[in-house]
Amino acid sequence: MQLRYQYRVYPTPGQQESLARAFGCARVVFNDALAARKAAFTADRSYVSDAELSTRLTAAKTTPERAWLSEVSAVVLQQALTDLNTAYRNFFQSVTGKRKGPKMAPPRFRSRKDNRQSIRFTRNARFAVTVGGKLRLPKIGEVKVAWSRDLPSEPSSVTVIKDASGRYFASFVVEVDDQPLPQVDAEVGIDLGLTTFAVLSNGKRIESPKFLHRAERRLARAQRNLSRKQKGSNNRTKARVKVAKAHVKVADTRRDWAHKHTTAIVRETQTIYVEDLCVKGLARTRLAKSVHDAGWSMFTGMLKEKAARSGRYFGKVDRFYPSSQICAPCGHRDGPKPLSVRVWTCPVCAAVLDRDLNASNNVLAAGRAERLNACRGRVSPGLAPAPADEAGTHRKRPPGGL
Repeated sequence: MQLRYQYRVYPTPGQQESLARAFGCARVVFNDALAARKAAFTADRSYVSDAELSTRLTAAKTTPERAWLSEVSAVVLQQALTDLNTAYRNFFQSVTGKRKGPKMAPPRFRSRKDNRQSIRFTRNARFAVTVGGKLRLPKIGEVKVAWSRDLPSEPSSVTVIKDASGRYFASFVVEVDDQPLPQVDAEVGIDLGLTTFAVLSNGKRIESPKFLHRAERRLARAQRNLSRKQKGSNNRTKARVKVAKAHVKVADTRRDWAHKHTTAIVRETQTIYVEDLCVKGLARTRLAKSVHDAGWSMFTGMLKEKAARSGRYFGKVDRFYPSSQICAPCGHRDGPKPLSVRVWTCPVCAAVLDRDLNASNNVLAAGRAERLNACRGRVSPGLAPAPADEAGTHRKRPPGGL
């Protein structure tokens, strides 16, 4: 299995200039190749092949207009073409229905004002991690890396990323051999919410941290400061970076929080069931800000990935399953209830039910039933021949004929 290990890097001012030059060259190569394909398609609906684009890139380096492309590693430029080919492949597979997930748009031109800039080095570029722990990149130099953990194996590629706040990262692709965790006899259903982030069927509650809500005053102050700056000025650039840093702090804190809780759940539980929420639909309601702040998709995605790597089972319950309407002890469905109702009493068995805990128990029960069905277990009785003397109905014969 291939994974990404990302570390913060601290290039010197000279290395930052070299990286900016590499970002720009990769962007120009990508845009030139995209323009060539669009021009060919507009002219006679033809498609410029990958080999032809590579040949044109080699020829462009010898021209005065593109001679500065030789100042950066050739691997960086070839990887820009690879990114364009991947974008086209994803677009074509999405149009033909071969690619799952949302529809992909055709590739667009890259801008120097994009919040994220990146370049990639493969093994052909002969990048290396030095004995002193620095990352040696061709035509850039040895960059200082903040190693938070050791790489499990030799990396096959490294991507240098610059985010909106001006931070630099090195993302290594490595091959890992994950060992499954010891088996535990525990199953859990998880009900996700806003007031309480998650309620587990074992009674554990995870309170909602509301990172964006807690940082709104600081974000608003930075945004107001940005709005006062003149467009195109250096002060506006500095204010934009401050806004980006404020948002990055919220996102990093949320991600770290989600990693810690998902790791704990996967270690303690053998089977995990969650409800399949329509986050896109909920993000179009009046609760949009709270839904985005919660980060449900990121949380469930981490659970799914870590469960697969640790030998755990992860399943999703149908989003239309009425987990909040069914009494878990007796199975009576009492109908929909407004969000203000947090505790309700079953009219059949008179059980007093906590809305979230009851929903998590129903998610666990539904997940067990779906997993049994997926494993070809008998969920409903099979067909059996009718007895010979069983009463039935017969079509009436039309008058005067058969």
